Amino acid sequence: MDSGVVATPSLAARPLRLGPFRALMLAPSRIGAQASARSFARPYRDVAARFAAWQRSGQVTHDADRALYLHEYTTSGITIRGLVGVLDLTRNAATRDEIAVFPHEGVHPAQATELADRMAEMAMNPAPILLTHRAPASLRDLLGVIRTGQADHQFTDRSGQYHRVWAIRDDSALAAIREEVAGVRALIADGHHRYAAYGRLRAEHPDLAPATDAGLAMLVDQDDTPLFLGAIHRIVGGLTLDDLKGLGSTVRPAPGPQEAVAALAASTLVATDGRDWATIALPIAGDRLAVEILHEDVLPALAASWSGIGYAHSVDEALSAVARRGGLAILMPVPDFADVLRVAEHGRLLPEKATSFQPKPSVGVLIRSLRDE
Repeated sequence: MDSGVVATPSLAARPLRLGPFRALMLAPSRIGAQASARSFARPYRDVAARFAAWQRSGQVTHDADRALYLHEYTTSGITIRGLVGVLDLTRNAATRDEIAVFPHEGVHPAQATELADRMAEMAMNPAPILLTHRAPASLRDLLGVIRTGQADHQFTDRSGQYHRVWAIRDDSALAAIREEVAGVRALIADGHHRYAAYGRLRAEHPDLAPATDAGLAMLVDQDDTPLFLGAIHRIVGGLTLDDLKGLGSTVRPAPGPQEAVAALAASTLVATDGRDWATIALPIAGDRLAVEILHEDVLPALAASWSGIGYAHSVDEALSAVARRGGLAILMPVPDFADVLRVAEHGRLLPEKATSFQPKPSVGVLIRSLRDE
């Protein structure tokens, strides 16, 4: 694991509890706009006042009653659907068998603290963390019945993302969902630092209790509407292809980009300086993933040759980064969801930015106020 990274605290213990809340929602004309997303950034102390101004001008709705929300969004032909509610954090898991929410990446403590302070300044959870799981058929059927009703909100936002939201308030439906969700063991798909920040909020901001006993989360069924799992490539500063010779026969030159990228696999990485290309055969042993071997074996063997790691979500982005600032792009294979889940269940943490679950919902569809409770 990268220096300075620690394990995400295992806050949520089984049974998993996802409770109702009174959602805030930006006007569709604001959702998906870059200016709206920036409005939740620094200076954090101004967010609450800015948000209040939006409320006064009718650009924010606030539900009168609590609900669980079934949120469906579609972008670039991919539809994701999940339950949005507040994740109970009051019961700490004492053993691995008790854990309801599994992290698979470590977090930087300073970043988690900063996010907790940000949420305290804003007095809100501006967006849910994404949890993914494999739901029982009975839960899928139950949500399917809810989807046959008229959506409470239906719109296309400024980014082109199409949304449907059902507010679930019926007591019998809430009780049935509570029973179905209780046995869930979920994987954090996006929001490791925010998940850790929820714990910091509980510990360091007692003035916001009892709202800090829970954090906003979206529970997505990976077998129903799966999040797309992509690779995150590495940009290693100060490294050259010649430096890789120290790895021995595991490194082989590739004739060109097409051949190199085609060789990407669970046991093969690709390195390029933007001009020349090479493949790196990994010593796969046990159930370690390629990203673990890169950070635990390959990069330490080259410790004297490189400084700093950047990240890119596509090959084109990685090549552009290398063209701008030099170094090597290390292209990563796409991890398998089952492998990531197995790593998490076995108690291991992958290096930072090991996975990219997409697409994420636009900010502003479902927001939670910490002053509501």
